[in-house]
Amino acid sequence: MSDKPSDLVQGTLEMLVLKTLALEPMHGFGVALRIEQISSGVFRVNPGSLFPAFNRLERAGRIKAEWRSTENNRRAKYYVLTDSGRKALKEETREWGRQIAAISRILEA
Repeated sequence: MSDKPSDLVQGTLEMLVLKTLALEPMHGFGVALRIEQISSGVFRVNPGSLFPAFNRLERAGRIKAEWRSTENNRRAKYYVLTDSGRKALKEETREWGRQIAAISRILEA
């Protein structure tokens, strides 16, 4: 099995962003770093994919952005999960679990 980073399965980035923000509000670099850390380096999020995902999630009302100071006293846009985002995360997690179970059944056949 390869140790190189993998591309995310299409449609999962937004779910992973929502899950990451469910832990705590974060700036974009923090979200990318957390996904990489939790996945043990399997997933590296490209900023060219991440920031459009933030924009889509913000337009959908699933996250909101606010300017805050970072740990280094720099200004950064922090993203916060909304109630709508929590609900969407719950639904997407349930659907993802259903799909994983179906794929497992197919692979085990």
